[in-house]
Amino acid sequence: MLFRGTATFAGSMVLIIIAAIAVFLVVKAIPAFQDDTENFFTFKEWFTDGDTPRFGIAATAFGTVLTAALALLIAVPVALGIALCLSHYAHRRVATTLSFIIDLLAAVPSVVFGLWGRDYFYEPVTNLSKWLHDTVGWLPIFGSEGPYGKSVLLGSIVLAIMILPIVTSLSREVFLQTPRENQEAALALGSTKWEMIRTAVIPYGKAGIIASVMLGLGRALGETIALALTLGSVFAINWDFLGPGGITIASNIANRFGEADEFGRSALIASGLVLFAITLVVNMAARAIVYRRREFVGSA
Repeated sequence: MLFRGTATFAGSMVLIIIAAIAVFLVVKAIPAFQDDTENFFTFKEWFTDGDTPRFGIAATAFGTVLTAALALLIAVPVALGIALCLSHYAHRRVATTLSFIIDLLAAVPSVVFGLWGRDYFYEPVTNLSKWLHDTVGWLPIFGSEGPYGKSVLLGSIVLAIMILPIVTSLSREVFLQTPRENQEAALALGSTKWEMIRTAVIPYGKAGIIASVMLGLGRALGETIALALTLGSVFAINWDFLGPGGITIASNIANRFGEADEFGRSALIASGLVLFAITLVVNMAARAIVYRRREFVGSA
């Protein structure tokens, strides 16, 4: 009874804290919405100083979604491959050691990833960008002629490394929960180990995989310091991964909050409210998928 009451209280406090954060963001964002609601969702630039401030989240929201999507495109195949290796191929001792190391990556502060990406990935990504432009520069996403360095590609690679432990750990646990009877049945029918994984393990864990990917997406959407150090600060909407530019809602807040006046902080908080809503929807969708899968497994 004591444990049940404590758990209920803790869960209620989480909801109260989320509601308090939402109320705080709404109250602080009201001055910005009152002044420039019409252009807030469509304007690309960010000018909050002067008598006629004009600002909007079109470019920052686009950069947030683009970097997160590209990071998922890079991280998810690698994460699923590592998870399958740890759950079905690697020796138990090796899998335990590697799992521990991968889980430790999730504890590394984002500023460390940002500094690492800025100082050690800068030159390799610059060379990669030149090669991509020379090889497949006819594609718009690789059409930039430079200068290379800080770009959507660099920020997305760093972001992919950051979300890799989350997707890997959750996917590994999902794969390990596959009923042994299903795997043995597939092997008894003459399937190879890969065919068993493809027909028994992956379909069983599909909902868990989707949930892990969406949780990784939630982390990618809200990342701040790492992207502030590896992205440019150009307010534009374009699909060029290689050239200088790209900015996200979180990195824009980190770069401008310290020197913003009262109205500028209100505008930044308004953009933060949009980011809060996006991440909340993503995480709620992930939890809904998990619960739906649990109900399906329980009824089966």
